Amino acid sequence: MKTLLRFLTIFGVLLVLGCSPELTLQTYFVEHQEVSGFMSVDNTPMSFLNPDKIELTDVQEEAIDSIDKLNMLAYSLKDGTEEEFNAELAKIKTILKAEKYNELMRGGNSSDGKLYIKYIGEDSEIDELIVFGFSPDNGFAIIRVLGDNMELSKIMKLETVVDQFDTENANVKDFMKFLL
Repeated sequence: MKTLLRFLTIFGVLLVLGCSPELTLQTYFVEHQEVSGFMSVDNTPMSFLNPDKIELTDVQEEAIDSIDKLNMLAYSLKDGTEEEFNAELAKIKTILKAEKYNELMRGGNSSDGKLYIKYIGEDSEIDELIVFGFSPDNGFAIIRVLGDNMELSKIMKLETVVDQFDTENANVKDFMKFLL
């Protein structure tokens, strides 16, 4: 009986330690959407940007149709502290180092800020595109573009029309003002 009790105790401890949940980007968004110093915007579906009012190529229309949801989260140094900024930045960097995130692009420098674009999936079938940027003067922003079988080459074609989307009614302008 003592052996069984000892085994169950050890098994229980190992189970608790082994099941400590890994922090994911989705969990990070959920935990911080109502926290002071952060701003969160969730937009579903892409029709919120009124793409029907823009002349799009067939490839651009396919790209928009493949996007299901847009999540944006930002931390502003105006509304927060440098200490909190550094702690939260470290958490995000740790999350994005996970093997499931493929790096597409990075740019910037330590004094002006940095930008990272990563994705989950294969080049031809992306499930999530992540744009993460930070500035030591303003704060940081993370944008998650979620969809089913998004094609990277098609999504990149939206670059030429992104400034034509109706961002005023989608809280995107407020999101950008929050950071500046």
